[in-house]
Amino acid sequence: MQPPLPPLRACGPTDVGVGGGPSSPALGVVAAGGGGSGAGDEGAGVLSALGGPSRLAPLPAAPSKMAAASPAEKEEGVVVVTHNVACSGGVVDVAAHGGGDEVTGAPTVLAAPPLSRMDELLAGEGGGGGSGSIRAGGGAVELMFADDLEPEDDEGAVEYKWSLVQPPPARFLELVTQMKYRLLEGSGECIYEIGVADDGRARGLSAEALTASLATLSRMAEELHAECTVIRRARATGGEAGDMVASVLVRQLPETLEDYLDLRVAVAGNVDSGKSTLIGVLTGCGALDNGRGRARSQVFTHKHEMETGRTSSVSQQIMGFSASGAVVNYTGVRSLTWADVVARAAKIVTFFDLAGHERYVKTTVFGLTAHAPDYCILVIGANMGVLRMTKEHLAIALALKVPVVVVITKTDRAPAHVYDATVAHIQKLLKSPGARKLPVMVESVDEQVMCAQNIVHDRVVPIFSVSNVTGRGLDLLRGFLSLAPSRRNWAEYRSSPTEFAIDETFLVPGVGTVVSGTCSAGSVGVGQALSLGPDHSGAFVSVIVKSVHYKRVPVRRVVAGQAGSLALKKVKRATVRKGMVMLDTRVAPGAVWEFTAEVLVLYHGTTIRKGYQPVIHCAAVRQAARVMTIDKEVVRTGDRALLRFCFCYRPEHIKADSRFVLREGKTKGIGRILDIVRTC
Repeated sequence: MQPPLPPLRACGPTDVGVGGGPSSPALGVVAAGGGGSGAGDEGAGVLSALGGPSRLAPLPAAPSKMAAASPAEKEEGVVVVTHNVACSGGVVDVAAHGGGDEVTGAPTVLAAPPLSRMDELLAGEGGGGGSGSIRAGGGAVELMFADDLEPEDDEGAVEYKWSLVQPPPARFLELVTQMKYRLLEGSGECIYEIGVADDGRARGLSAEALTASLATLSRMAEELHAECTVIRRARATGGEAGDMVASVLVRQLPETLEDYLDLRVAVAGNVDSGKSTLIGVLTGCGALDNGRGRARSQVFTHKHEMETGRTSSVSQQIMGFSASGAVVNYTGVRSLTWADVVARAAKIVTFFDLAGHERYVKTTVFGLTAHAPDYCILVIGANMGVLRMTKEHLAIALALKVPVVVVITKTDRAPAHVYDATVAHIQKLLKSPGARKLPVMVESVDEQVMCAQNIVHDRVVPIFSVSNVTGRGLDLLRGFLSLAPSRRNWAEYRSSPTEFAIDETFLVPGVGTVVSGTCSAGSVGVGQALSLGPDHSGAFVSVIVKSVHYKRVPVRRVVAGQAGSLALKKVKRATVRKGMVMLDTRVAPGAVWEFTAEVLVLYHGTTIRKGYQPVIHCAAVRQAARVMTIDKEVVRTGDRALLRFCFCYRPEHIKADSRFVLREGKTKGIGRILDIVRTC
C-alpha cells in the first residue's frame, strides 16, 4: 500500500465559468498558478483557462497533415491546413477545397515533426508579427483577439510578463531566478504569458517589442537548460492596433533520469472500442492503423490477445516529447526502443492499457488504483456508443477523483447520426448530477490549450474525435498530452523514508526474482537494504536490491513518483505477491487486519448487512474483506455509512485517509479509511 498521494496542484478555484451553454468551448477564466513577484509590468501572474471562440489558433510545435476528407466534408467544403516545414517560424499555408474537389491521398506514415526552436521562430517572424493576417491560398486569415485573464497569483507554473525588452543585468538575474521557481512549480515546465500585465489585462506589444521579449525569454531559458516554444499568439485587446500577446511553453531539458517529467495515463473503455489501437498509433513509429489490427499488435503481450484482439492484462507503452513538443517516437521507419525514447525525450507519457471486457473488470480496477494515474482516457467507439462498461469505467475514475479525457474513436466508420448520438449521450452523462463535469469538444488548438491548462481542476472533460486509420484529430490529442501538467508534486516526498508498492512480480532467467511497482516516497537504489512484506503472518523480511531499471533502462536508483523494476537478491518469487510493499529499514513496518471506513454505495441490487464480503481495491492491495460492524441496520444504493472491515485471508499494509473501491459482481462503492482498528 502506498502512502497518501501527494496533494494535487492547487491551481486556483475549481469552478469554471460557462459561456454559450455547458458544452460550449467559450469558457470563462479559471485562475491557475503564478510565481515570484516581479518589478513593474514585468511582475509574475497567473494564467487561467484561456477560452473563447475568438482566439488565434497558435503555431503548433509539430506539423499536421489532414488525411483524405470524407464525402460529407467535400460537399460542405473544408479547409486543409498544412504547415510549411521549409519555412522557419511555422508559416501556415491555407488551401480551400469545396464543391467536390479531390484531396490528394493521405500518407500512411506521419512525417517526423521538426524541432521548433526559439531562434527559428524569431528568424521566421521577422517584423511581420503584427500584420493582422497570415498568407493564405484562399484569402487572409484574421488573427483573433486575446481575452483578459484573471489577476496574477504568486504560486503555480504560469507567469505574466508584459515586456522583457533588454532588461538590465541585475534584473535579468532576477528573471532567471523567477523562471527557476516556475519550473519547480510545474515539475520542469511552465507557461509565460508575454504582453499581459499583472492584473491580467492583455495590453500587448508591438511586433518589434514582442520579438525582443521572446529573445530575452529564450536567453533566460538557456541559463536553466530549457527550451521555449510559442503555443499561442493573438491580438491584444488593451493596446494599440496591431499589438500582440503570446503564450510560451518553457520546458527544461532533463540532465538525469530523475529530472524527467513522467505523465501517467490510464486508458479505459468498453471492449472493442479501440484502446489498444489508439495506444499503438500514439506510441508507434508514426504509422497509422490499417483497419485490421496492425497498430494494436505491438501493444498486446499474450498470444490469446493477438488471437481475440482483446486486452486481458495491464500493459505499458511510452510516448516521448522533446523540449519543443515534438514526438520523438515518430521515425517513420521503425519503432524505437524504450531506451531510445528516454534518451531523446524531455517529457514521457506512460500509457496503461486496461482491459475492457466485463470478465476482466478486476484487472481494470487494479490498473486504476495501483498505478496512481494522473489522468484517465475513456475511449468510446463512435459506431458503438456509450455502453454499460463505458459507464462503469467512468464511474470508477470519477470515484477515484482521476480527471477524465474522452476520446471518441472510429469516426471514419460511424454514420453521422450515430456519431452525433454518441457525442450527445456522453455529454449528457458528464453533465448529469452524478458527474457534474463540463464537457468540451476539442476541435481547435485554442480549445486544446485551454483544456490542458484546466484539466488539473478535475472540472473540465475534453472530448476528442479521432480516427486511427485516417489520422483525424490525432494532432490535437498529441498536443494536449504534450501540454497536460502533472497533477502531483512528487519532489516533496523524495526526502521521506522509502516506500515502494509492488504491483507485479517476475522470474527472469539468470537474474532471479524481479518486482515492479511505483516508488511513492523516498528513493530505491542499487545495494539498498529494505523491508519486504507483509507475508501471510504479517511479518517483514530484509532484502537487498541487486539492480534497478526505469523505463527498461538500467539506472542507479528510482525516486518518488517513478515506476521501476527491482531485482532482489536471494528472494524466491513464491514469497512475493502483488500488494506487498518495500519500506525503509528505519520505518517500523506494520500490517493491518481490521479498519474502519466511510463508504458510499454507488450501486447494489439489494441491501448490505453485517457479514457482507466485497473485494477491496486500495492502491496495489486487492483482497476480500468482511463487514464486521455497521452504523445502521442496512445500506442500499446511494447510502453513506461507517463500516468496519476485516481482511479475510492476510493482513495488508494500508494507511488511514487512503481511498479505495469496493467491488462484488455489479456492486460498486467507494470509501475512505478513517482509522486502523487491529494490526499484527
